[in-house]
Amino acid sequence: MRVAIIAPPFICVPPKVYGGTELFIAELAKGLQTIGIDVVVYTNGESTIDVETRWLYKKAQWPIQGEIYDNLKDVNHTSWAIRDAVETCDIIHINNVPGLACSRFVDVPFVYTIHHPHLEDLSKFYAHFPHIHYVTISDFQRRFEKMPQVQTVNDGLDLSLYEFKPKKQDYLCFLGRIAPIKGTHLAIEVAKKAGIPLKIAGEVQPIFRDYFESQIKPHIDGKWVEYIGEADLEAKNELLGNSMAMLFPIQWNEPFGLVMVEAMACGKPVVNTSLD
Repeated sequence: MRVAIIAPPFICVPPKVYGGTELFIAELAKGLQTIGIDVVVYTNGESTIDVETRWLYKKAQWPIQGEIYDNLKDVNHTSWAIRDAVETCDIIHINNVPGLACSRFVDVPFVYTIHHPHLEDLSKFYAHFPHIHYVTISDFQRRFEKMPQVQTVNDGLDLSLYEFKPKKQDYLCFLGRIAPIKGTHLAIEVAKKAGIPLKIAGEVQPIFRDYFESQIKPHIDGKWVEYIGEADLEAKNELLGNSMAMLFPIQWNEPFGLVMVEAMACGKPVVNTSLD
């Protein structure tokens, strides 16, 4: 059996730093290959995953620069990938919405993993493609979807890549995008009220630059609140492994939350914080 896995074209597989979907795709591809399934990943030319890769765009691009141009880039990449994959693959696994529209023209089974939170307009769009085998990444996420073929397969990680450090240092950590829905500002408030230093790691996307400048940066003093920037795997192991716990004060319906698995893989508890 040969399986095509189509990633969005913007972030490397596996990601160098940020990229939850791309980390999922990398682990899925390696897992399928381990059990003897032939895999090809459609991504960008900078990806380093140790399976066959094909690409239309040589360079990674993140963050995206504009909704219209970059959505067209995603459509171009995905439609090309599906046209190429249908020649040699038995199953096509898509991870972005544009691939659904292309499935109308291809007589190969499709699997679509839903990485987005529930949005009514997206669900209405899914309803036009009842032949797709949909996969949600949590049972909570699945409760909101009504497609005829939908089941849950939780995200997974290679636990051997994560380190358990028996001795912890006196700090809490936050790991994730620096965005209001992720609750970075709440993590700062909780850490200050608890009297425990906080280390923050994550990407500041252009759309949330004002949020970072107004609600996060004024608290960064290098002592009680420290921002260490984006974190690759080595930095994640250091940050999570040495911390007392990871704060996870999300303000939205997170479909899964892969970073929680990363924290627990390092032996650290995840604290869903509240100021109430």
